[in-house]
Amino acid sequence: MASQADSVVQPRLPLSRERVLEAAIALADEGGIESLTMRRLAQELGVEAMTLYYYVANKDEILGGIVDLVVGEIELPAPDAAWKPAIRKTALSAYDVLLRHPWAANLVLSGPTMSQARVRYMNSLLGSLRHGGFSAEETDHAYHALDSHIMGFALWEVGIMTGLANLGDLVTTFLQELDVDAYPHLAEHAQQHLKERSPDDEGSFAFGLDLILDGLERIRDTASANA
Repeated sequence: MASQADSVVQPRLPLSRERVLEAAIALADEGGIESLTMRRLAQELGVEAMTLYYYVANKDEILGGIVDLVVGEIELPAPDAAWKPAIRKTALSAYDVLLRHPWAANLVLSGPTMSQARVRYMNSLLGSLRHGGFSAEETDHAYHALDSHIMGFALWEVGIMTGLANLGDLVTTFLQELDVDAYPHLAEHAQQHLKERSPDDEGSFAFGLDLILDGLERIRDTASANA
């Protein structure tokens, strides 16, 4: 016989816009943005699809809302922090966030609206560059170099890893089929993916990021010396 405690039905959490958006993010994380439909979202929340419209006007509002929440996870540079380490930290944070939510980079770039979190992110990054001594023109170029590296690398990594259950097996098979004598440099490159990385190796994204930051620092210092 079930005890009285076992028979008690746990109260359902009240529905809210926040719960709707959090459920939408969970769906997109699990099955991609294509899996996010109003019907599926309503099923996950245990309500009728029409009930969702009490909390969001339409699917575009959901897409804008989940982008806002995800971009809001990025750690922004502190206004008074040194520009180079602060921007590096923010870029690494952005990259990690975009990999946790593989659908997000594409939606950030092509979504129906510019999210407020994206506006804050852009303004903080631009402000950090300006406070770091870059001119308005240099800041414009620097921002686009950084943003394209963050977004582009995330899109590339998500795209290349989609459907790959085991990169090591894929590379091994590739090398077995490759004419190594004809393509020795490609073979050497592929073999790097099979090597154990040093604990100090932060990966290709950080490597490229440091190249950009070091280059920006040289540009700023040269411009300052010639002023």
